[in-house]
Amino acid sequence: MNPSDKTPFGFLVTDVTRLMRKHFDRRAVRFQMTRAQWRALKRLHYSEGMRQNELAEHLEMEPIAIGRVIDRLQNAGFVERRADPADRRAWRLYLTPRAHAVVDDMEQISSELFRQAQRGISAADMKTMIGVLSRMKLNLNALDHVDDPATRTAS
Repeated sequence: MNPSDKTPFGFLVTDVTRLMRKHFDRRAVRFQMTRAQWRALKRLHYSEGMRQNELAEHLEMEPIAIGRVIDRLQNAGFVERRADPADRRAWRLYLTPRAHAVVDDMEQISSELFRQAQRGISAADMKTMIGVLSRMKLNLNALDHVDDPATRTAS
């Protein structure tokens, strides 16, 4: 990138993310769920049977907060807790049939919104953008190992 290019990349990515969330929330209002509940359902859809603490870690939430989210989802009939056979203090989380139907609706909303957001963008440009963002993600994840004092070797 040219050093004189003042394109606010971070702001642009944040704005696109914020706008996607805003439009998704507007379309999903009929389900009467918070964004945290949506995110929990979505993550569980891909990883049923995970523990609450694992879900909290994936969603970058405190365990107590995710516990409240799961309580609400369970009370609404979307999630069930099952005892972990390996640790009787832990719970494994599973979606109910009602939740699977809602996740399917979420997927449709998401697909339609993504299709509308891509209007006027070629498939080749989308492929390039996804490749670039994926590479940036890898680079940034690699910084975790560089910045972690436990992974540094003494010189």
